[in-house]
Amino acid sequence: MRISVDPERCYGSGDCVYRVPAVFTVVDGFGAVLPGREDAADDPELREALREAVEGCPSQAISIVE
Repeated sequence: MRISVDPERCYGSGDCVYRVPAVFTVVDGFGAVLPGREDAADDPELREALREAVEGCPSQAISIVE
């Protein structure tokens, strides 16, 4: 599974970074997936937190593709 942030939809709330700092960061004021962490949704320890980040994203910019 791959996690991504759509830069066209993100408006930089930072909620993703707050929820899962091991996967997300802020670049130029917008949320982004840390390099090399695109497959983090495969990690059982992070899976639930990532799903919560997807559901909690106010701009609906985060997605997990299975």
